[in-house]
Amino acid sequence: MKYTTIPNTNIKVSKICLGSMTWGNQNTEAEGHKQLDYALDKGVNFIDTAELYPVPATAEMSGRTSKIIGTWLKKSGHRDKVVLASKIAGGGDYTAHIRTTGFSRNAINEAIDLELERLQTDYIDLFQLHWPERDTNRFGVRNYKLDTKWEDNFNEILHSLDSEIKAGRIRNIGISNENSWGTMRYLEESKNHNLPRVATIQNAYSMLTRTFETDLAEVALRENVGLLAYSPMAFGVLSGKYVKGNVADNARLKLFPRFARYSSENATQATKHYLKIAEDNGMSLAQMSLAFVNQRPFLTSTIIGATKLDQLKENIDSINVTLSDDILEQIDAVHNILPNPAP
Repeated sequence: MKYTTIPNTNIKVSKICLGSMTWGNQNTEAEGHKQLDYALDKGVNFIDTAELYPVPATAEMSGRTSKIIGTWLKKSGHRDKVVLASKIAGGGDYTAHIRTTGFSRNAINEAIDLELERLQTDYIDLFQLHWPERDTNRFGVRNYKLDTKWEDNFNEILHSLDSEIKAGRIRNIGISNENSWGTMRYLEESKNHNLPRVATIQNAYSMLTRTFETDLAEVALRENVGLLAYSPMAFGVLSGKYVKGNVADNARLKLFPRFARYSSENATQATKHYLKIAEDNGMSLAQMSLAFVNQRPFLTSTIIGATKLDQLKENIDSINVTLSDDILEQIDAVHNILPNPAP
């Protein structure tokens, strides 16, 4: 395994982070525990969850994923061996079953209370805001429209998180599904008012979704905010199984077809090109896709997810794959023809 540190901290994390959003829905508690055991054995020490999980979010299943991690921590006694990341859900109809109070001080306090209980721990290493409270482009939305009802509350949010850090309940903070303006506003407030500094940003990033490179990459590198790349395999599309027709009944996009972000015609065509590059160079598309993300200079960790142990093994093993300059040029050539087909 390869390791890095969460920016501006001394917390060492594996460059592969174990994602968990299928646990409690597509995966049972026992399967989640097996994945945790296997990942830890292979040197993965970074685990990501959220109060929202599993996905798709429902009132009945909310928080179930974190409970599975909690029972594993209690059974294994490995709390001191892992770095735990979690998230407070953003606002909107999708999360109204959790709360409708956004990122207010009480909401943040409640979210941490409940996550600590589920995770059976007394602190969270990295606590993230799952998506912006204001209405802005996220999850592939285009055609920006100004949210005139939202009032700037970056300072208030950071003060609330500062209280939680001082209480020892969280150690560091991060953002997710955020854009450049929001990221810089958080950094501005922390600098001007001596408040906690955002350490990471968890956004979608893959060969099909490289919008992070347009401006957030520069923010990440110049401001030392590390990317935690989620969906590096584009909901499994970049395994090649969909274009090959080797799709199991429990495949994510087959179970939940409304998550169509990665299923456009352009995304399918780009995937076919990437599959050929991988096969011509003697590797699986999954490993090439993950190796590509692993090598980005703005990356802190790549969040992988799997429903089966053999998928998890292949994903973790991608850390040992290094793409040559020639392969990277071939990938860029496809990107230049079909840029960001799944934004």
